Amino acid sequence: MSNDSTTGDATPRPGWRGRTAFALLRASLLVSPRPAALAIRTVFARTGAQTARVLDRHAPSGTRTERDRRYGEGPDALLDVHRPADAEGPLPLLVWVHGGAFVGGTKDELAGWFRLLASHGYVVAAPRYSLAPGHRYPTPVRQVAAAVRHLCAHADELGIDPARVVLAGDSAGAHIAAQLAAVVTTPGYGDQLAVAAPLTADALRGVVLACGPYDARLAGTASSPAGALLIKATLWAYTGRRDFLEHPAARTFSVPDHVTPRFPATLLTVGNADPLAAHTTALLAALDREGVDVRTLLWPPDHRPALGHEYQFALDTDEAQAFLARLLEFLGDGLGDLRARP
Repeated sequence: MSNDSTTGDATPRPGWRGRTAFALLRASLLVSPRPAALAIRTVFARTGAQTARVLDRHAPSGTRTERDRRYGEGPDALLDVHRPADAEGPLPLLVWVHGGAFVGGTKDELAGWFRLLASHGYVVAAPRYSLAPGHRYPTPVRQVAAAVRHLCAHADELGIDPARVVLAGDSAGAHIAAQLAAVVTTPGYGDQLAVAAPLTADALRGVVLACGPYDARLAGTASSPAGALLIKATLWAYTGRRDFLEHPAARTFSVPDHVTPRFPATLLTVGNADPLAAHTTALLAALDREGVDVRTLLWPPDHRPALGHEYQFALDTDEAQAFLARLLEFLGDGLGDLRARP
C-alpha cells in the first residue's frame, strides 16, 4: 500500500502513516512536549546530514580547525575554532550559532560553511549549546555568552582581535545571536535574562541573522497544522511551559521589544517561502524604527523557485551564492576586508 494518496486535482495528500504519526504527536502534546521534540530532532539530524554534504563540497582547503575546545563547565560547553591556515593574526572573530528549533542541530553539520567563511580571513567560532527539552530557556544564550567571553579572554592564544567581533546564527541560532546582541547593547536586558555581556558594544561590529524566529507573538502564525505543532512543541520544550505565550518569559524572548539605536549593524535574510518570514519582517521594522544600520537580502513573494527555511546553505543554488556574497561584503565593511591586505 502506498504511503501517499493523490486526489483528482493532483495535489499530494499525506498517507495514512503520516496522518497517524501526526495524530500521535498531537496527542502527546496533551501530556508532554518531549515525544514531538525528539521526533523533530530526528528529522533535523537527517536533513542536517544532507546539508553537511553540500557544504563540505564547497569548503576550500587551506583552513585549520581546533575541535571541541572547552569554553566552560558541562558536557556541552565545547566549541570549534576555524581559521585560515596561513593568515597572521590578530584576525576578526565571527561567532556563528547553529539552528535546530532549540531541540536539535549541531555545530558539526555546518563545519563546511565555517571553513568556507574562515578562508576569507576570519576566525570562525562555532559553539555547541544545550538542547531542549533537557535544558531550558535562556540556557543557550548564557552558554553562547560564555563562549564569546572565553574566546575574547584567549584572544592572544587564538589569534583573535577582540575589538572586531560579529555574532551570527541561523534559525534558532539567529534568535540566540540576536538576544546576545541585545544583551550587549540594551541596558537592563541582560539583567532580565541573567546574562552578563561578554564584550562591549564598540567591539560588537555586526550581527548576521538568517531565517530566525524573533517574536513570540507570531508563534500562532504557522501556515500549516504541522508548522503549528512544531512551534508548540519547541516552545514548550524550550521554556518548560505549556502557556508560554501568557508567561512573562515571552516578553524577554521577543527581540523586537529589546532593540535600541545601539544595536549593531545587521544583515537579515529569509526565504520567500520560509514559514518564519514574518519574524524577519517584525525585527526589520523594529530595527528601522530605532535607526539601526540594516542590510537585507529578501526575496519577492513570487520569486521562483520558492525559497524555504535555511535556503542559504543550499550552495549549489544562485540564491545561496547571492547570500554568501552579501555576507562577505557585510563582513568586509564591518570588520575590515582582509582580502585586500598584502
